[in-house]
Amino acid sequence: MIGNLSVLGLITARGGSKGVHRKNLREVGGKSLIARAVEAARAAACLDRVVLSSDDPEIIQAAILRGCDVPFVRPAELATADAGSMDVVRHALETLPERYDFVVLLQPTSPFCTGEDIDGAVRLCVESGAPSCVSVCPPAKPPHWNFELGGNGRMKPILPAHYLIPRRQDLPQVFAPNGAVYAARCEWIVNQPSFMSPETVAYVMPTERSLDIDCEFDLVLAEAVASWLERASEDRDAVAAHPRARKVAGRGRPSG
Repeated sequence: MIGNLSVLGLITARGGSKGVHRKNLREVGGKSLIARAVEAARAAACLDRVVLSSDDPEIIQAAILRGCDVPFVRPAELATADAGSMDVVRHALETLPERYDFVVLLQPTSPFCTGEDIDGAVRLCVESGAPSCVSVCPPAKPPHWNFELGGNGRMKPILPAHYLIPRRQDLPQVFAPNGAVYAARCEWIVNQPSFMSPETVAYVMPTERSLDIDCEFDLVLAEAVASWLERASEDRDAVAAHPRARKVAGRGRPSG
């Protein structure tokens, strides 16, 4: 609940995956992706209920063990690689007997999304009066440095040539959806093809929490990020416990 508005958290996790076998059950930092998604959702203060949409018994059991509601099993026709996420969202909203003001789509493939991120996106959507909010982050490479390759291997810029900017510091600030949080007003989203619209607002997340698992290499990166975030958290805890621990937390870092 945010104000007097009810909010449904919807985690989507089908059993099949093309890029990574049994992706939603793979582990990062000792926890499966589905477990991480449920924990983040349950940590969000704004969500009145957290529901899983899945066709897979093992994923369903893993989510239940973490405290997620599973009031239905996703139909097989909505669990294929070709099924759209909007159809899955609409199915959940139509199947549940309760009515909500907002729905938040969450995906286990964003293992570092936090409850604070979820609350922040929903709060921004409500306070801005926008119909939807999508989480974003700075892209690894800006569109100004992206090219297509012609049949002869020649590089054709995605943007017109006059947009080519050689220095990063001269580039305009741009953002890309990171797949972590999609929030929308229920009355609006049921008639839309996407969470994205000209009226959509962006909730900006840092790069370190924006990793999206799409291939095996992403899991390797995720393990490294999980270790880095854990060390950073330990450093912050040490500093909070004793101000002099700041010197310990900063050991090994260059002084100049």
